[in-house]
Amino acid sequence: MGKRVLAAMSGGVDSSVSAALLKEQGYEVIGAMMRFWPDNKQDDCFETCCSPDAAYEARRVADIIGIPFYLLDYREEFQAKIIDPFIAAYQAGETPNPCVNCNTRVKFDSLLKKARMLGCDYVATGHYVINRDGGLYRGDLKKDQTYFLWGTPKEAIPHMLFPVGHLEKPQVRALAERFGLPTAKKPESQNICFVQGDLKDFLAGHLTARPGPLIDLETGQQIGEHSGAQFYTVGQKKGLGLWKSHLERYVVRVNVASNEVVVGPREACLWGGLEAREVNLLLDPSDLPERLEVQVRYRTKPAPARIEEAAPGRLVIRLLEPQFAVTAGQSAVLYQGDRLLGGGLINRPLHNQWEWGLQRV
Repeated sequence: MGKRVLAAMSGGVDSSVSAALLKEQGYEVIGAMMRFWPDNKQDDCFETCCSPDAAYEARRVADIIGIPFYLLDYREEFQAKIIDPFIAAYQAGETPNPCVNCNTRVKFDSLLKKARMLGCDYVATGHYVINRDGGLYRGDLKKDQTYFLWGTPKEAIPHMLFPVGHLEKPQVRALAERFGLPTAKKPESQNICFVQGDLKDFLAGHLTARPGPLIDLETGQQIGEHSGAQFYTVGQKKGLGLWKSHLERYVVRVNVASNEVVVGPREACLWGGLEAREVNLLLDPSDLPERLEVQVRYRTKPAPARIEEAAPGRLVIRLLEPQFAVTAGQSAVLYQGDRLLGGGLINRPLHNQWEWGLQRV
């Protein structure tokens, strides 16, 4: 293979150092940022990664490194592949993760196609991921981002570079200082890039929602009123309006069809299995181990599990340790140790531990 690489630059320190390292290693580097923000963007929207200000920073970094830089227009594609599905998922009562879609459908699909058009052999990003022996592995455990890459097409892996994947964040900042990059001390972006302010306020401007009953799981009685079932997610504790109650309650189910939100004790949010759809595997299905680990939220630890049923695009997984807030629309990501095996979107949780406990009694 050649040595020309398209470096995706978000204006942050990780992608800046990635581009600098590639240039230092002798690659022919082309810097590029994907423009997502609309012409009529609101204040504070797209103000973190991939924003107009971030584009300015990325261009400054490219000038310092000595590489060409291009701003690529992906506004229509971002709206169709990321924002519209995000809103549709909430309308259906699910809780989506737009970063998974962005990596799967834009960065390592559309951007890789653009790289090939430009004669590049690779696409590089600032993800904390290790590409080794044809597989993707966890990088710095504090910053690991393999969770967001489960949808990566298997054939794309040989063309993906992660120059900072083996490093820790302080090391990356130190390298940025050594390269003299203006992003060395830039804070990390934590919010959804296209959401202005509060997520609920954003959704309220796009969803058809109405108030409805808040139902207690144990009594079956209405104990409050919600502002719209689509605004709630499984495991949610805050914002239920139950401050007068002496009982601690969490969202257990969101039923958009009946416009009901069911709440109950924390134990009712523990699940022993799940069904996943849109499954993507990074190895041959016959090589899928009998025992593996499944991570059901970005901030949770992988739990031991086994595959009970497997069909094209679908998995039924038994969780050997019950997991909190297994939620439709989130990702179930499969691991064997540090290796990413693939994943899928959670279609529904299975084997509620609270109900199973009642049956035993």
